[in-house]
Amino acid sequence: MSRFSRSFLFAWNGFRLAFNEQSNLRFHVLAASLVMAAGFLFNVTVIEWCILLFCIGLVITAELVNSAIEGLVDLVSPEQNEKAGKVKDISAASVLVVSIVSAIVGIIIFSKHFF
Repeated sequence: MSRFSRSFLFAWNGFRLAFNEQSNLRFHVLAASLVMAAGFLFNVTVIEWCILLFCIGLVITAELVNSAIEGLVDLVSPEQNEKAGKVKDISAASVLVVSIVSAIVGIIIFSKHFF
């Protein structure tokens, strides 16, 4: 198997591990599934699909990066440490910001179907 092909297997394994271990990632995947179902139900435009998929990708990527950062911080600083806590909080904040903005985008796109 080529190195390129193996890199996809490693990446898929990483996603599977994160999905199995991180409840927040499972929540985001569930939310993404609901958004996609709503997109089909309300027949959103191609541009709206692109925007929704971009937001979904951003949120899931942010959650994966947050999980990786938290795991690394726990590895290098297993004891309680104020600086390590700040790093983890800031990393989690990035997911929060992307999630809030994505929710607003979803409200903008789907509001026309409700009002």
